[in-house]
Amino acid sequence: MSTIHEQAMNHVYQQVLQRLIGHFTRSGRTALQLLVQRIVVAAGGMEQVGDYKVLVAHGGGEVSSYTLALLRAAQLTIAGRAPRTFQLRVATLRHAGMTEGQLDTLNRGYNRLFLHDDSRVELFMVENQEVHPFNHLRPASAVGRANSQRNMLMVGHLSSGDCRAALCNETYLALGDFYQRVTTWNGGVHALVSGDSPRKQSQFLAWLKRTAEGAGIPPAKGRARSLTELFARMDEWSTGYYRDVYGEHYVAHENPSPSGHRHLAYIGIDDLLKDVDLQSATLLSDFMAYTPDPLGFHFSHPSYSNPLLMAHLRGLQAECLRDLDYEDGVDGFVQQAAHYMRRLRMPEELFAEASSREGRLLSSTFAQQFFGLDETQLVCLLFSPFIHYGQRLEGYLRQCHPGMLVALPELHKALQGKPSAEMLQQWFTDTSGLPLPLLQHLYRKRPLTCANGQRRSDRAVAHGAIPAFQLSGR
Repeated sequence: MSTIHEQAMNHVYQQVLQRLIGHFTRSGRTALQLLVQRIVVAAGGMEQVGDYKVLVAHGGGEVSSYTLALLRAAQLTIAGRAPRTFQLRVATLRHAGMTEGQLDTLNRGYNRLFLHDDSRVELFMVENQEVHPFNHLRPASAVGRANSQRNMLMVGHLSSGDCRAALCNETYLALGDFYQRVTTWNGGVHALVSGDSPRKQSQFLAWLKRTAEGAGIPPAKGRARSLTELFARMDEWSTGYYRDVYGEHYVAHENPSPSGHRHLAYIGIDDLLKDVDLQSATLLSDFMAYTPDPLGFHFSHPSYSNPLLMAHLRGLQAECLRDLDYEDGVDGFVQQAAHYMRRLRMPEELFAEASSREGRLLSSTFAQQFFGLDETQLVCLLFSPFIHYGQRLEGYLRQCHPGMLVALPELHKALQGKPSAEMLQQWFTDTSGLPLPLLQHLYRKRPLTCANGQRRSDRAVAHGAIPAFQLSGR
């Protein structure tokens, strides 16, 4: 870079900083100064800060967006005071529920912060356990989408149609691998910065631990002594969980996540954000052009992770399992989730129309587009008719496929692994979205249940048995 070009870019970066500071409230400017102090101290002083690299996980939500803006302001503030400033790594987990709208929002924010062409910034995306440079136009991985579809169906069936487990497990369980990859990639990082609260962290880790224990994974002994150990433990929970789900059909990823050896610092800034009103922050709405996507996945609450699809599943559940109307299930969910959806600034009209014919079509199209599942396969997931030797199979056929009742004995034989007609095999695949060998595996499995020590897990987190580090990057 020529001296003239470097001077020009430094001028641009200082303009970015001044515009950023202009959008901070008084509490935001105070948070910025305190964040600068924390990073300099963690790095070992202003002389060492140029060799220090920090990571922020950007899930596309308000908290991580504001945290990223603070970090960028801190980076540019230090650059104006010292010869060198810290390196910034921004990483996003791309999962099946991430929409083009969310990717566009991420990219707009990066453009506004002038991150793309700054050599002090790395922008990464992890998809299907592979690290890529961030590119909002990159097509979704066909292999990754197929894996997500299969995982969602297997978890949905084995959890007896639990909507939350079907929608959340894969994304949450992927976080251990995600953090191991982005903290060790290309020389690694020195610190993780997060704006999420210890309460959210504890809730997430307790939920993740219960999920693993429900699949028969023995609880870890003692507390994780470092972030790297915690990420490795989370990855072990995920691997053990899917080994149990798939049994002999489990296939390990050919590119396992590397183990980290560096002792990572954790720089929490939740306390700095307590006086910041994120919903009215012009820093997000005006400067970063932040736009929440009502169709996107939201990390912060498993019950409402994907509200529109969750409402659709509740509608199908009411219609097919509870002898109610589709509208009853959708409206019940919308009433239950109304407060949370307002916090996400979701359009009122979207959910007012969710139970209509047009709303149902939108939800069904969304499920097909992002998860490759039609209503027939979603209803099959909700019934979970194949697990535990097909105990629910007859009831499922009576409700949804009465014309197949005459073939019930042959269906059981096929699920037991006995020779079957090709027509029946095709019916299984079309109806469930899963190949017959996996359905035969489900046939021999009992439902996954929560661990008996659910409350014990919650208490363990609250009393520090699990370190409270936020991992979602919401």
